[in-house]
Amino acid sequence: MLDTRDHAASFKAQSRQISNQHGGRAPSLDDFLRDARFDANDPAALGALLADLIERGYDRAPSLPLPGHGETLVRWRALAAVAARDLGLVKLFEGHTDALAILAELNGPLPPPASRWGVWAAEAPDARVRAVNQGIQNVFGEGAQVRLSGTKAWCSGAQALTHALVTAWRNDEPVLAAVALDQSSISIDTSKWQAVGMWATASADVTFNDTVATLVGAPHEYLRRAGFWHGGAGIAACWYGAAAQIGRTLRDACARRADAHRLAHLGATDVALQSAAAVLRETAAWIDARPSDDAQTRVLRARLAVEQAASAVIDQATRALGAGPLCRDARFARAVADLPVFLRQSHAQRDLAALGERLVASADTSAAPASDHASSQTLTSWTL
Repeated sequence: MLDTRDHAASFKAQSRQISNQHGGRAPSLDDFLRDARFDANDPAALGALLADLIERGYDRAPSLPLPGHGETLVRWRALAAVAARDLGLVKLFEGHTDALAILAELNGPLPPPASRWGVWAAEAPDARVRAVNQGIQNVFGEGAQVRLSGTKAWCSGAQALTHALVTAWRNDEPVLAAVALDQSSISIDTSKWQAVGMWATASADVTFNDTVATLVGAPHEYLRRAGFWHGGAGIAACWYGAAAQIGRTLRDACARRADAHRLAHLGATDVALQSAAAVLRETAAWIDARPSDDAQTRVLRARLAVEQAASAVIDQATRALGAGPLCRDARFARAVADLPVFLRQSHAQRDLAALGERLVASADTSAAPASDHASSQTLTSWTL
């Protein structure tokens, strides 16, 4: 059962409890990831490792602070570290940690200890979930009770999770609902998931048939809250972590045997990764300084910069190294297959057009107060 006690206090208490369970000396996230042994092609193994990460408290502060609370870059570094280990794993881990951040921001119900969450917000044209008010006792604690009906597509890790935040429609208004996945009214179908890259995430179509859920936040609030874009930038940190790991494979190969061509590819990789890292650091600092402000422009820019860098790294590394590691290095081959699929969470030219539209709008400062001018200029002046 979920409750609605203070999130920050509860997270701190659970972190202390986890620390005590491990003698107060649990390994760092980096050490844990380095020593983890699992079958990255097995969805059940990814689910088990996700459960282990959660049990050890790596899904919350101090390992993973909430975004916009002064340590956003610490959060993104942790996501990047998990992504460098495996993209299927970070897909589940990022979804779970994003759900915790959403619940905290919208003052939703507290997640039960050891619960594993997803955020299922895709709105496919042929798959829509309806939320209907109902009056039975609220099994989640305080908050409006609803029943969900319909199918939600693109539900990553559905078979490995215990709970999910699901976007739905109530009286033609978009709402967000928290749902426990152990209800018999829920069916999970992975038969349509034919991906090669990101295969182990086992994204499913999940059908709800009069399923009990509780609303989180007000209608429209999920999309309109400041943290929506904070979470979007967290995805870019995942892309960055995977691209950096591909770059490390190239660097290590150059250290063993270098020629002018390999070194040129390594140099281009370094430029791409360092540029993307600088944008992410700047974006994290901006979010921490203005956690309630509209971060869409900054986050669109960061996501597009990282997407471009990651695509360049894949191209440079595979050109430099040839077919060898693609055929004989399982971790490298899987990352090169997984990352292009994960990158398509970007909306490509649509995101570029959205960024351009916002830049044009911000350039019109003729009617803006003087205090707003400097902020607008940082978006459009392109000066150092």
